[in-house]
Amino acid sequence: MAHKSVNIFFALVCIFLTACHVSPSTGKLIHSTADIYPAVGPYSQIVQAGDQYFLSGVIPLNLNGDAIAGDTIEQQTRQVLDYIAAKLQSLGLRLEHVVMATVYMTDLQEFSRMNQVYGEYFVNNAPARATVEVARLPRDAKIEIAVVASSL
Repeated sequence: MAHKSVNIFFALVCIFLTACHVSPSTGKLIHSTADIYPAVGPYSQIVQAGDQYFLSGVIPLNLNGDAIAGDTIEQQTRQVLDYIAAKLQSLGLRLEHVVMATVYMTDLQEFSRMNQVYGEYFVNNAPARATVEVARLPRDAKIEIAVVASSL
């Protein structure tokens, strides 16, 4: 019975904080926000499991989701991190709640420039992070970042 009460509580919180729905078979809460571009495929913007929030990878699209915003790695990194901050804010969270980040870049030669911008957003107690170079990203973006956050 306690499990059912917890799901009801999370569903009520979900309704008040952001657009979301509860998957009855798994108890996962699926969240979305209009503060970033809409999902452009069969994935959820944010999946909550207990106190953990899994944010899908974010690329630097404009708000309509039809073009890349920014030409440089610095501009694209800022766009991505602003969107991640907006996703978190829609949940009542901040960047300080991020516990893990995975950064995908198409050119690690630009790592130091990306890292400088990244450091402006994660000043204290930065999350754990992995950074990898990939051959290509959707829409030929230079960067994609996925994060996991915790409300604890």
